[in-house]
Amino acid sequence: MIQNTSDLSGPGGFEVSTADGATLHAFTQGRGRPLLLVSGLSGSGAFWQSIAATLARSFRVISFDQRGIGASTRGSAACSIDELARDCIAVLDRAGAERAVVLGLSTGGCIAQSLARQVPHRIDGLILSASWLKPSHYMAGYFGARRAILATNPQAYAASSVLCAYPPAWIEANWHVFEAALAAAPTTAQAQGVMRERIDALLAFDGSAEAAALAMPILVLGARDDMVVPAFLQDELAAALPGCAKTVLDSGGHLFPVSRPDAFTATVADWIGRLG
Repeated sequence: MIQNTSDLSGPGGFEVSTADGATLHAFTQGRGRPLLLVSGLSGSGAFWQSIAATLARSFRVISFDQRGIGASTRGSAACSIDELARDCIAVLDRAGAERAVVLGLSTGGCIAQSLARQVPHRIDGLILSASWLKPSHYMAGYFGARRAILATNPQAYAASSVLCAYPPAWIEANWHVFEAALAAAPTTAQAQGVMRERIDALLAFDGSAEAAALAMPILVLGARDDMVVPAFLQDELAAALPGCAKTVLDSGGHLFPVSRPDAFTATVADWIGRLG
């Protein structure tokens, strides 16, 4: 049941309680068609800060810290893509959003696919950014290596994340991003445990059996030089989704929403604007 959330119509933070005892910290800003932003492996709502501010000129943007990340508590449920999608439903309920466009980045794109399968009647459209359809040797090799590094050298884990996520020239010109990632490296046992279970969840995701049933408008959005989720995996995702649109930027790396924010937000706003 959608709660009375008239107090959430303007900008501000709010909390969402889940059935297993997690408390999710969420944020809403702007007015118009609801747009839920779902971040990737980092799970942080802060990832979207500048992007959300731009998109909030046209939409009511909802973002949140996923369970165990940032200001959100872990709860007791096992971590899976389906469980993280159920958290999205709880956020939409608490925000009073009966329907929404859902934009998922990387692992967030897997969560968005699960969300669309669970509550298709609530999804106006899906934007799957730098995401994938099913397990692959490449993903298993890349994230398996990162998982192994995590316990023994969390700073190297954080460094590998940044160095693979952006074009080298962009990192050189924005070195503060690298330094900030090292400062925020998951050094505690609790933080490492959350990252390990999230890596296991993304590697276990397989949306291939249900992809053809996703009948809502879908945009697959990527960058040709993505080294985390290579373009061939995004091409595979688009091929499995009947009638979806696809936009592939020539450059920007995995986190092209950050390295190419103008192209990203313009593409998102234009596509949503054409949904009718």
